[in-house]
Amino acid sequence: MAEDLSVHLTPDHPAGVPLIKEGYDPRLTNQDLAPLAEQKWGTYNIFAFWMSDVHSVGGYVTAGSLFALGLTSWQVLISLVVGIVIVQFFCNLVAKPSQVSGVPYPVICRAPFGVKGANIPAIIRGSIAVAWYGIQTYLASAALDVVMVRLFDGLAPYADASRHGFLGLSTLGWGTYALLWVLQAGVFWMGMESIRRFIDFCGPAVYVVMFALCGYLLWKSEWHVALNLSSENRSGWQVVTTMLSAIALVVSYFSGPMLNFGDFSRYGRSFDAVKRGNLLGLPVNFLVFSILTVVTAAATLPVFGELITDPVETVSRIDNTFAIVLGALTFTTATIGINIVANFISPAFDFSNVSPQRISWRMGGMIAAVGSVILTPWNWYDNDDAIHYTLGVLGALIGPLFGVLIADYYLLRNQRVVVDDLFTLSESGRYWYSGGYNPDAVIATALAGVFSIASVIIPQLMDAGLWVSDYSWFIGCGIGFVAYYVIAGRLNSATRRALRA
Repeated sequence: MAEDLSVHLTPDHPAGVPLIKEGYDPRLTNQDLAPLAEQKWGTYNIFAFWMSDVHSVGGYVTAGSLFALGLTSWQVLISLVVGIVIVQFFCNLVAKPSQVSGVPYPVICRAPFGVKGANIPAIIRGSIAVAWYGIQTYLASAALDVVMVRLFDGLAPYADASRHGFLGLSTLGWGTYALLWVLQAGVFWMGMESIRRFIDFCGPAVYVVMFALCGYLLWKSEWHVALNLSSENRSGWQVVTTMLSAIALVVSYFSGPMLNFGDFSRYGRSFDAVKRGNLLGLPVNFLVFSILTVVTAAATLPVFGELITDPVETVSRIDNTFAIVLGALTFTTATIGINIVANFISPAFDFSNVSPQRISWRMGGMIAAVGSVILTPWNWYDNDDAIHYTLGVLGALIGPLFGVLIADYYLLRNQRVVVDDLFTLSESGRYWYSGGYNPDAVIATALAGVFSIASVIIPQLMDAGLWVSDYSWFIGCGIGFVAYYVIAGRLNSATRRALRA
């Protein structure tokens, strides 16, 4: 079990805010990284977190894109549900160490990687989040552009970057991007409790609009919706491999927030509350969301004459101004919710961990926000090679990092964390290792990374019809898990003392 985390609150120190214990090294500690004095999130808060993460334009499009694989609606639905059950299982695994210790993801990584080595997974995860933060904001702003032009014809010239634009983005695009950027930064700046209240609202709000959209399309189609949308004749083996790829796609889509889920589970009042929230928010909620997505997408075929898997485009086709505005506002809210949850909070903790005394949680988040603009994601996103060889390669490292963390906590340490030593920058601490870096974790991550990155760069495996890039997360996680267990299990001089915890 972890050491006693109880602390004494002073009259001028608010409940729920971490307190820094005497003896914590200031070079590893600030109020945002220290163990929580009070963990208050219940089942609904975790449930709402996943609703915000799932109920998004990206989630809808990802689910809808499975139709492009040639699967029927029922095969898509099965793939979505199986994939999300796998995500739930892994989220429960990664949630426990942070919930028990009350610390975020980069701090719990100090156990396997060392108090300094934890910056390796922190920087990797933070960099991925910054890039996707910019891309998600851009995609949401592009959706707003479509709606704005639909409502106000005079804005059409300003939506054309070749006529009115700067650095590859149209004038209208700059305006909508800036609006979303400010709104997201504002919600983030108000703090974690405000974020909790915001995501408590986002998920249910999106459900209301999605049910209304689905019902409207079913009514317009006169309830004649064909759920077998695939006209391809495939063999049994082809169907199985395609469904496996679809399942892997679902897991990969959630691999980022799954890796740093500890940033949120640390707030859970108990591990049982977190598990119940994961059950409701992932398989139960995702099943309902998947059914809505499948039926809504299928209904666009008889209503509009083509299959539409983008909810913003679907809403823009409706001949009703109020419906368009309501849909645009709702999906914008959903995008803000998922972007803050998946791509804002993570780099805030990750960058703060690099230099706790210089970078607070809020400062870390703003570094991510500014970096997302400097990347000019609208230019980057349109370049397939840039995405493939940057985010694809970085994303391939998420699996190895996950595997190392899980092997360390469950196999080597028998679910024991000495929290005080996570903040000890000296040889007396269990997680100091040699110079603050655990070579076993670094080697295992690098070894697994070679294989997972190779699966991204060399996607097709011979002529078997298997695209190993679809399974890069599983490849990296599996090899990282086994490699770290084998290497560190030798109890060499770098890890022997740390494993006495």
